[in-house]
Amino acid sequence: MAEVKFTKMHGLGNDYIYFDCIDNKNLISNPSETAKKLADRHFGIGGDGIVLILKHPEADFQMRMFNSDGSEAEMCGNAIRCVGKYVYDNGHTDKDVIKVFTGAGILELVFTVENGKVEQVRVDMGEPILNGLQIPTTIDKEQVVLEPITASATDYEMTCVSMGNPHAVIFVDEITDEQVFVHGKELEVASVFPNRINVEFCKVNSKTDVDMRVWERGAGETMACGTGASAVGVACMLNGKTDRKVTVHLLGGDLEIEWADDNHVFMTGPATKAFEGTVEI
Repeated sequence: MAEVKFTKMHGLGNDYIYFDCIDNKNLISNPSETAKKLADRHFGIGGDGIVLILKHPEADFQMRMFNSDGSEAEMCGNAIRCVGKYVYDNGHTDKDVIKVFTGAGILELVFTVENGKVEQVRVDMGEPILNGLQIPTTIDKEQVVLEPITASATDYEMTCVSMGNPHAVIFVDEITDEQVFVHGKELEVASVFPNRINVEFCKVNSKTDVDMRVWERGAGETMACGTGASAVGVACMLNGKTDRKVTVHLLGGDLEIEWADDNHVFMTGPATKAFEGTVEI
């Protein structure tokens, strides 16, 4: 075993354990098992998973993330904002605009810097994928909008969006624990979703304001989900429920989502360092 430095960071409470692998891509030899061990909130450091920060020949940096169950995810909006803060605050870059390679492609980050530290990050999340088979679902439609689905004998209508990872957005009058912990968990592994799914329950308050809770694939309920908030914004706009800019209220705080005229989705929110330390791996 060796002692390895880590940094605990979160975006609106969506917390991960970050490892700086920029100078040593093999620093974490088994990231899946490391995620399961260290993300445990009773016997480990605690978190929604781990994130590896690496070099990449096609971008300024690369992000790989592993959920608390050990599965690797394509992207996480909250995690990528923290990656941006980490590389800037730790002197790996002096740019205020960088590109990060992810499982969902190369994304551009724009920093708001105060007193030499990154406070806010605006992420170009790219273009949403709306085709049912490409999300992926088993539904062969150009758009999966208000599609009927049932969980525990409760009938819902879902709108599906991929932001590099798959999401099912369900509009409700009030968001309940039963919806998230029972129905969300059930829908994550429903047969209609070949790669499982992230499930968002959304309450629309106005044309510019919505509430959201998420059951994340591989992690359970989290305090926030950046790709989920982006998917919610797109779903709201597809269904004519909001304008093209919307504030999404999550358990951990707020994200600003804009679906711009060029079809790109932009997410803006904070990134926070909690603490750092060393751990034996």
